[in-house]
Amino acid sequence: MTTKPLFLENAYTRDAKAQVVGLTDQGAILVDQSPFYATGGGQPGDSGEIRWDDKRLPIATAVKADGGRIALVPAGDAGPLPEVGTQIEQEIDWDCRFGHMRVHTALHLLSVVIPLPVTGGSISVEKGRLDFDMAEAPQDKAALEAALNALVERDLEVTETWISDAELEANPGLVKTMSVMPPRGAGRVRLVRIGNADEQVDLQPCGGTHVARTGEIGRLRIGKIEKKGKQNRRVYVHFAE
Repeated sequence: MTTKPLFLENAYTRDAKAQVVGLTDQGAILVDQSPFYATGGGQPGDSGEIRWDDKRLPIATAVKADGGRIALVPAGDAGPLPEVGTQIEQEIDWDCRFGHMRVHTALHLLSVVIPLPVTGGSISVEKGRLDFDMAEAPQDKAALEAALNALVERDLEVTETWISDAELEANPGLVKTMSVMPPRGAGRVRLVRIGNADEQVDLQPCGGTHVARTGEIGRLRIGKIEKKGKQNRRVYVHFAE
């Protein structure tokens, strides 16, 4: 049984019921549906808690398990686990999730103002970074920052669409990341679009969580630009406020 990823249907879902469908050998909890994002694509898994009967169990993160399932990982020696078949309430740490959503969308915008192949990336609550296939560091960091914030201030709509594996194969230019390729084999691939048909600024495969409009990101600043190899530059983005 796969886990229904509620975060793909609505990234703003903070809580949801679920049934425990299994326990892993490592003590993680498998559920039939979940708002918890499972670690992947440079985005950390969600933390939060689950509740059943009169018990509460803190969740440190969520990870992917075999068969398309999501495993909720308890925080430390948190106590007894719910038995298989138990109905539970799940609640994510919303402040953490929303930070990830803002940063993840900001990194998509960074890939617009620096239109070069992406070789890696990482997301945290207050900052993120992308690695680019870039021989020389940008000469005018202030201009990049201004262009990034101009996209934020346009309050562009962020939406999703789905295409088939075959359509993605026919449009390889949609893939910006060199290090992590979109998953294939399920028959379809999720695309995240920033802007609409009249003012689209970005369209790329992504399974992460995003804000609904770029205006929710807030003002950004470009931080350090580090050399990470002959053809690699690491660019950090932070919230300015």
